[in-house]
Amino acid sequence: MGWIAVTIRVALIGNPNVGKSLIFNNLTGGRVHVGNWPGKTVEKKEGRCRHRGEDIQIVDLPGVYSLTAQTIDEMIARDYIVKEKPDVVVDIVDASNLERNLYLTLQLLELEANVVVALNKYDLAKSLGFQIDVEGLSKMLGVRVIPTIATTKEGMQELLDAIVEASKQRRRGSTLRYNERVEKIISRMEQLIQEDKLLAEAYPTRWLAIKVLESDEEVLKEIEKSSQKERILALKESLQKELGEDASVVLAEARYEFISGVLGKTVRGAKPLTVTDLLDKALLDKYAGIPVFLSSMWLLFRFTFDVSSPLTSLIEMFFGWLGTLASASIPNEQLAGFVVNGLLGGVGAVLTFIPPIFFLFFGLSLLEDSGYLARAAFVMDRSMYRLGLHGKSFIPMLLGFGCNVPAVMATRIIESDEDRIITILVNPLMSCSARLPVYILISSAVLGSYAAIGVYSMYLLGIALALIMALLFRRTIFKGKPSPFILELPHYARPTLRNTALHMWERGSLFLKKAGTIITLTMIVVWFLSSYPWGSHIEESYVGMLGRTLEPLFRPLGFDWRAVVALFFGFLAKEVVVGTFGLLLGAEETGLPEALRSQGIFTPLTGFAFMAFTLIYMPCVATIAAIYRETNSLKWTLFAIVYSMILAYVVAFAIIIVGHLLGFA
Repeated sequence: MGWIAVTIRVALIGNPNVGKSLIFNNLTGGRVHVGNWPGKTVEKKEGRCRHRGEDIQIVDLPGVYSLTAQTIDEMIARDYIVKEKPDVVVDIVDASNLERNLYLTLQLLELEANVVVALNKYDLAKSLGFQIDVEGLSKMLGVRVIPTIATTKEGMQELLDAIVEASKQRRRGSTLRYNERVEKIISRMEQLIQEDKLLAEAYPTRWLAIKVLESDEEVLKEIEKSSQKERILALKESLQKELGEDASVVLAEARYEFISGVLGKTVRGAKPLTVTDLLDKALLDKYAGIPVFLSSMWLLFRFTFDVSSPLTSLIEMFFGWLGTLASASIPNEQLAGFVVNGLLGGVGAVLTFIPPIFFLFFGLSLLEDSGYLARAAFVMDRSMYRLGLHGKSFIPMLLGFGCNVPAVMATRIIESDEDRIITILVNPLMSCSARLPVYILISSAVLGSYAAIGVYSMYLLGIALALIMALLFRRTIFKGKPSPFILELPHYARPTLRNTALHMWERGSLFLKKAGTIITLTMIVVWFLSSYPWGSHIEESYVGMLGRTLEPLFRPLGFDWRAVVALFFGFLAKEVVVGTFGLLLGAEETGLPEALRSQGIFTPLTGFAFMAFTLIYMPCVATIAAIYRETNSLKWTLFAIVYSMILAYVVAFAIIIVGHLLGFA
């Protein structure tokens, strides 16, 4: 007789920067499935593990500060808990910052979720002098509390034990109670909601009562369908008048009052001044903060350029050797041309830039895991606010240094539609890793000892243009001020090599996947167009005809037909610009920078203008698709394409004019 295994469904939730992703990786052991949430472009991570004979399915919910459903992330997290009803919800809290983190815990308890609390960063809390009565905290919250240290995997087995036990002990309503005044208004609303049997069966009535009082838009939509709609809304207005102030404020104060009481009885001591405090005095200083940030970015790109250079040369030599070998080994002339020029010359030219891309992600992961990037957002907020950007815009913009696609998706954390669209429109101006090979190629070929400065200047130019365009959009299209920015700064932490390497691989592997799909297919198309009619000179090929036709438009910028062709195909993926040059110049033996230099395609001035044009002009196809999905508007998608093309031409032309005035050729 067969049997059916029962899977325990677990949801992981927590504030940003509490170590949720690391705990997810620890529990699943890397057995992860990544997709999108139904109807959303937000990434969904699922993993599985077995413990004590039980099959456990773990879903990693987006990092949120609350369940108010004002952002897409909050909506996803709340909907999953309310509608999917996971067996256990593991709430990961930062043990060194309990007051802020327990706010989400209370909202989960209001939702009557079956909660287990993972008290993460327990070692950090102890190092700061906190003494936490874990058992007392557990009793006051009415749930299991498990101390964990995600970086060393301590507490993971105990957490899995608690998950299995909690899955067998269903919660029956919330035992959480606030002060008498708040409980009185919640009780009156709950009694009325209970008269609607359909509502009472679908949702926890106490939670509904709280959300009605807080004027939660999604819950009020459900109330509109209720047979008790008129009475519920009338009571809401009555209680609002009785309170004399916003009910959401009263309830928030009640939660913090409860948290204060809990912490007063379960937490003791703390050091008066920490290393984090001392570092923040310097790094968050209004005068020193921005120079420190810019210096950090300069060191990051210097590190990326210098450390990766020898590895890039080795890969370049390897593909040159492969090209020579293939040319001598393949008798068929057309097949040899395809392999040597199309694959090794095109795709191979792109793959030589694997080292700088991976080192860039490694450096960014170090800054992120250490807690510095959150400080960078805080430091930049004042300047960004004055220029019309929401403080939260800095986070998607910073992600844009990796890839503009997830960066555009990350704008969902911004509540205001206007702030969100502005951020989406300027985000492609951030130099993604796909542009880095182009910068390194051109700067290595024509800027000599100033190559690293040339690369760094493109990142600064992108930031400057993003701020300028945001100000222009704010003054013309989206008039008004951005909404204020509230950010919790995590404690500084020592990044682990394993976690940093994992982040580097997760992001860098996307480049490899792109090289194996979009870039390879594009290079095949470019090879065909540059080789046929077969036997003709490359200038007389189909791609030569295309370049010669478009060249007059770009002649004022100093770009010849080969540069124009590279830009034309670069809209599919910016790495294709490098691959196209590799294919057109046939640089297997001498190396692509040397081939570019020897054929005189660029001077230092026109090369710099070409780098700027590559930075600004039309986003790649994947980014355009992301813009359309996130805005759900063909108008804004076309606007992003058109304005970026115009801006690219204007900036590149200005560089040429100013360069000539300064005496550069």
